[in-house]
Amino acid sequence: MHDTILRDVLFLLLSAIVVVPLFQALRIPAVLGYLVAGMMLGPHMPGPMVDLELPQVLSEFGVVFLLFAIGLELPLSRLQAMRRYIFGLGLMQVVLTSAMLGLGAYALGLPPEASLVVGGMLAFSSTATVLKLLVERGETVARFGRISVAVLIFQDLAVVPLLTLLPLLADPNSSIPLALGLAGLKAAAAILLIMLLGRFVVRPVYRFIASAGNPELFTATNLFVVLSVGWLTAEAGMSMALGAFLAGMLLADTAYRHQVEADIEPFRGLLLGLFFMTVGMSLDLPAMGREAGTIAALTAALLVGKSAMLFLLCRLSGLGVATSLRIGLLLSQGGEFAFVLIGKATALSVLDARTGLLVSSSVALSMAVTPAIGALAQRLAQRIEARRGAEAFGIETSDLKSHVLIAGYGRVGKAVARLLTAHGIPYVALDLEPQRIAAARVEGLPIYYGDASQGSVLRAAGIERARAAVITLNRPEQAQRAVEAIHAATPDLPIIARAHDLGQTAPLTEAGASAVVPETMEASLQLAGLVLRSAGIEAGAVDSSLKAFRDGNYGALDDPAAAKAD
Repeated sequence: MHDTILRDVLFLLLSAIVVVPLFQALRIPAVLGYLVAGMMLGPHMPGPMVDLELPQVLSEFGVVFLLFAIGLELPLSRLQAMRRYIFGLGLMQVVLTSAMLGLGAYALGLPPEASLVVGGMLAFSSTATVLKLLVERGETVARFGRISVAVLIFQDLAVVPLLTLLPLLADPNSSIPLALGLAGLKAAAAILLIMLLGRFVVRPVYRFIASAGNPELFTATNLFVVLSVGWLTAEAGMSMALGAFLAGMLLADTAYRHQVEADIEPFRGLLLGLFFMTVGMSLDLPAMGREAGTIAALTAALLVGKSAMLFLLCRLSGLGVATSLRIGLLLSQGGEFAFVLIGKATALSVLDARTGLLVSSSVALSMAVTPAIGALAQRLAQRIEARRGAEAFGIETSDLKSHVLIAGYGRVGKAVARLLTAHGIPYVALDLEPQRIAAARVEGLPIYYGDASQGSVLRAAGIERARAAVITLNRPEQAQRAVEAIHAATPDLPIIARAHDLGQTAPLTEAGASAVVPETMEASLQLAGLVLRSAGIEAGAVDSSLKAFRDGNYGALDDPAAAKAD
């Protein structure tokens, strides 16, 4: 028994080691590499066969750890800002897509119960596939990435009533409204309990574990938190992935977030790859070949129908054309929860075996083509933005608050933006250079065309909700006008301005800047500090000397007589 398990693990690792790097070398997404590696070891292919039971159990944790990592990126404050997309767009997507696909299944001859289940399960998208693509491309902070995550969060919540509904559909004497109501109460109680545990138990425990200074113990604590919260939500009838997401959110606002993320990363990557391998192993290629035409037609209908519905709902929610297109195409596939639901539905005789095969094959195929669809969506969105100009960023930034406004996205502006991102602080940058903006938009960054000295542009960038403004514009007159406009719009907002030299400091201060950093003077201080340290001067004395010059507004550097007097 143990020899068989060890052999299976070795085959899984070997196939991933051989196939995935080959796909990456050919610039094919790693997701497809894992799918192909799984197919090679499945029961329907010649060669070594791996028992599917063990990989299936382990692969579920891949999605769990992925949702935990996403939760770490979404503190409660940011989730509250996304609530209209979670409970607005997400709710509309699940309800209307379920109705559309359910009616389609009924028109194809399925009974009402089966049509309801098929419509519901196909309304869900693949959390694992979509989030892996967003993480690989660094697009989780992009506008369309954040909204896609919001929709996926609601889909995870919606799994609860559908799982509750399955046994009720198999039993005509059961009370569906009562069972759904009880499931909703259990879910609300579980979420409340997790939030209370996080505030009063988890954070104090992390402080204690961190003070011990034992990295292995810290990693063990991370694993225990993820798995225990996941188990708690599973016991309440929800998915483990949703519990892991909530656990990540509990730690998102703590000082331990970055270390937790680093500890979880190896588990997340390995187990998520295993998840995609189990999807590949479950594909019955001979049966799929016999039903190839039907599966291709169903997959195309699923992708087109969900894309069109999501695009329409995004437009009705006030999103721009390019953003709506990317969200619609990115979430058009079926999801991993469909495999769980299909297994339960066929066991309860709600679905027959052939319908289960067709639906599962269509979902797997739609997941397999998602990387290609994501790349297509990116190119189409870029063409739309190039033709129409950047989308109205008043819509793009409407859910942001406590962000930093950066006026100017040149060399200095980029450095400021990277540091803000490293500390989890959202920002919006304005620039007037089209090529620079286009390059940043390709990366999904919140950079927009706009003049920071115009009040309407500042309002569209959410200046009244910002926590600070940074002026990095290269031209002194532009920088001064921007400071004046921002100070006039929000007199209490901290404004940090960049200046070339001391000559620009006074005009920027008079215009309303809270602090001005003369670039040449600061560079001189940094250079002098390094020279003094290399000459053997104590670090404390060097820092005190540099602080004295800064406190004196760099004036002594520009006045040799004053420097001598000091």
